Amino acid sequence: MDKTRVRQLRKKTTEAELTLWRHLRLRQLKGCKFRRQQRIGNYIADFVCFEKRLIIEVDGGEHSEQPAYDSERDTWLESQGFSVLRFWNNQVLEEIEALKEIIANSLGVNYALHLNPPPQWGRKKWQ
Repeated sequence: MDKTRVRQLRKKTTEAELTLWRHLRLRQLKGCKFRRQQRIGNYIADFVCFEKRLIIEVDGGEHSEQPAYDSERDTWLESQGFSVLRFWNNQVLEEIEALKEIIANSLGVNYALHLNPPPQWGRKKWQ
């Protein structure tokens, strides 16, 4: 996997990825630095915070057809010391504040809590 593939993915960013990126970039989430479309081993993570070893994946419908691949990928990333959060595109577009809270909690930082917290969305891979 080369830099060309990473550049292609950055150019073909989905609306959901752009929405989340607007909230993660420039250390907006409690000062944590995120990078987008970052190569890790043989994989490319949608978003990664290396300092906190957290990867965030934004999944479209094609991911419902490849659960074995995603599971294998997440297992390998976790073996490298990363935690992986996965969200569906529509979750990012419709519930961004709830997702920011989930991400902040995963980073180990406090985020302003809602008076009526929304349901938990992410598909957390930890047990």
